[in-house]
Amino acid sequence: MLNKKMYRSLLLVGILTTSVLAGCGTSSSSSSQSQASKQQIIKVAADTTFPPFESEKDGKVQGFDIDMINAIAKQENLKVELSTMQFTGLIPALQAQSVDVAVAGITIKKSRLNAVDFSNAYYKSGLSVLTKTNSPIQSVDDLKTKLVATKKGTSSVDLLKSKGIPEKNIKQFDNINDAYSALASGGAEAVVFDNPVNLDYANSNKDVHVVGGLLTGEYYGIAVVKNNPELLKKINDGLKTIKANGEYKKLFAQYFGGDQSGAVQEELDPAKVALDDSKK
Repeated sequence: MLNKKMYRSLLLVGILTTSVLAGCGTSSSSSSQSQASKQQIIKVAADTTFPPFESEKDGKVQGFDIDMINAIAKQENLKVELSTMQFTGLIPALQAQSVDVAVAGITIKKSRLNAVDFSNAYYKSGLSVLTKTNSPIQSVDDLKTKLVATKKGTSSVDLLKSKGIPEKNIKQFDNINDAYSALASGGAEAVVFDNPVNLDYANSNKDVHVVGGLLTGEYYGIAVVKNNPELLKKINDGLKTIKANGEYKKLFAQYFGGDQSGAVQEELDPAKVALDDSKK
């Protein structure tokens, strides 16, 4: 039988052990909570009418850009709060500081650099002409007397005007799917838009095709609110990381069937690749 002195000693050891274990548990929990509290929330806006970069299915926003910004956020301990809006509202939303970041296959243009900052380029694109397979149209030069559909507020509109297409012949839509519907119904004779999106549509609609090759060479960047160098650095650092660790390449496999023609592996400064849209 234990005497009273030994019993008290054992009881004291038990209490101390329990306290130490409890302390360890609290420390681990606190560390986890502290890590979560340090996670910076960024408000990201997207236009969901730009497949395969952004689209919405069954209420879920998906696409190359969405997966990319989430991968970047994970690397930089950022938490994405996603909202959707029309493309023409993205830059104004950034200027009003109602969002921090915008992704929508946004072409880096000199005029836009005055309003927002851009990440390093992440995709090399260009505009192309999409028309019916039985159409006589062979290039952009054949469009001067035709009705051409495109998306409002995009570099496609700038290009068409620069090619001498009368503004009354340019049918501008908020949603690129409406431009494709106009082509399908005969309301337009061609669509001029970003080549990867045109190709994505042509892959599932065999009565249309791209003609004449690429009309421009342009780069997409992630738009970031002005005067936030810390956030811009995190976006660029995260982009660099996912290029190095292979996540970026996997996105091309998932959304472009492995086609790497639009991939930008180097760090391309947006100012060096910005499209000069001042020349009309």
